[in-house]
Amino acid sequence: MKNNRRDFLKLAGVSGLGLTLSGNLSAFTSKRNESIDSSAYLNAPQKFNMSGYAAPKLETVRIAFIGTGNRGSSAVLRMSKIAGVEIKVLCDLRPEKARAALKRIEASGQKPELVTGDAEAWKKVCERNDIDLVYIATPWIMHTPMAVFTMDHGKHACTEVPAATTIEECWQLVESSERNRKHCMILENCCYDFFELLTLNMARQGFFGEIVHAEGAYIHDLLAGDFSKEKYWDFWRLRMDASRKGNLYPTHGLGPVSQVMNLNRGDKMDYLVSVSSNDFMMAEHAIKLAATDEVYKQFVDKSFNGNMNTTTIRTAKGKTIMLQHDVTSPRPYSRLHLLSGTKGTAQKYPLPGKISTGHEGWISEEEFKKLEAQYQPAIVKKVGELAKQVGGHGGMDFLMDWHNIDCLRNGLPVDQDVYDAALWSSIFPLSEWSVNNRSNSIDVPDFTRGSWKTNQPVDITLSKGGNTQVKI
Repeated sequence: MKNNRRDFLKLAGVSGLGLTLSGNLSAFTSKRNESIDSSAYLNAPQKFNMSGYAAPKLETVRIAFIGTGNRGSSAVLRMSKIAGVEIKVLCDLRPEKARAALKRIEASGQKPELVTGDAEAWKKVCERNDIDLVYIATPWIMHTPMAVFTMDHGKHACTEVPAATTIEECWQLVESSERNRKHCMILENCCYDFFELLTLNMARQGFFGEIVHAEGAYIHDLLAGDFSKEKYWDFWRLRMDASRKGNLYPTHGLGPVSQVMNLNRGDKMDYLVSVSSNDFMMAEHAIKLAATDEVYKQFVDKSFNGNMNTTTIRTAKGKTIMLQHDVTSPRPYSRLHLLSGTKGTAQKYPLPGKISTGHEGWISEEEFKKLEAQYQPAIVKKVGELAKQVGGHGGMDFLMDWHNIDCLRNGLPVDQDVYDAALWSSIFPLSEWSVNNRSNSIDVPDFTRGSWKTNQPVDITLSKGGNTQVKI
């Protein structure tokens, strides 16, 4: 285990940066109360506005994958179904994971190179001249270093969530994207779930009136998975839970409502407050497992993240967002998606998606189907059924990947740009600061540096593009 961990750090290329996955993520826990002053960045001019930026067209998008484990392997399979994509490289610390990902696409005709085992393997991949896009599906602390290195070497980056774990990292992503004019696309798949896309389209056409309040959540019982020796390599997610506090995984609930509320494009977050319960389960579980397995003794006496975190955000225009995070309690899965407007309401979880237009309650199933037909976004009409066949959380993962590729192939702006990656991820460290400071309020940085006032929402109607074919 020790040798594997050391090899991973070398392969990651971050050992020289003082990062470690062992123990308490010590380099990062020292930043638990880090300065979150963004004045140096906010006082500097924006290098280039990436919101609405259309990069030069790529007829064929040549992709390298870094990380082919839980999420990466599935992404490789999905990308093999999209025309105009060439999978050039599969890069992973563990050769068996890269080989397994390759086996999943052997019928596709794609013949990527496997890159494993070298201390600087991922960096060498990013430096290649035959790559257009690097798809990053690694442990969280690797996302920003890899995405920044990718963009600094002339490639677009797609990164799993969260894109960053500190405010400094958020700004590093913004600076690199602007400096290199390369997209940094956060892979927030929940923005592409079918009800979320439907209600986004309805909101943009004024169905709900003025959106006053929204709610989102990530409530998912991961207790067994966190302590599993197989699910997260070297317990990397458990180590994060044992060293950080707050909403560590904000983007699933936040991304969809941020798009509806046009954050970064007409409104911005102003400040937030965050409160966490104590941990009532993880420490106890660590003690229980350590009684029969010495591997878990390293997690005894750790100060784990609380069961439930609730974060409330106020925007510059006086609207509010409530986010919740709980990955340990024995609760039914929920990505609460609630939109409350002056003319109507939408909610998904714990019920299936529902719409209301007044105090009398939810509209009937028949009425809902009529609205669904009327407001169905063009992306769902075109690719929705194919996405369900390919899969990935019911098809939303494929819709996300297909749309990103279609934008790159047609030279269109992406709808989840670097400012979204930074803003949505910033809730992690900002909520941590608030929790550690008796739930005091903390300002949310404006990563657009004022451009939110004139930035426009990105079109989802496929008035342009939409010509990328799917191979089933």
